[in-house]
Amino acid sequence: MAQLEVEIVAADHFVWSGAAKMVKGRTSDGEIGILPGHAPVLAILAEGDLAIEPVDGARISVSVDGGFFSVDSDRVVIVADNAQLHDAAGSASAGIR
Repeated sequence: MAQLEVEIVAADHFVWSGAAKMVKGRTSDGEIGILPGHAPVLAILAEGDLAIEPVDGARISVSVDGGFFSVDSDRVVIVADNAQLHDAAGSASAGIR
């Protein structure tokens, strides 16, 4: 099964990386959903929540307040000004790998 390789970093810390089935976020042009095989994209990331559906495990939410969103060859790289990872219960947690 095809999957995305996702990496999320903030200006001052690592947030999350791993294999995912889907990534959804908000850009300056509106919401974008990324699945394996998506065309290359480079976009400005708007303030809001990212939703990541990992290959294994529960959905992950990351609050961001701007940055960049890049997609190329099933690799998604998100560089945020500030980012906070939330667990399934919605509690903020430290970055995980």
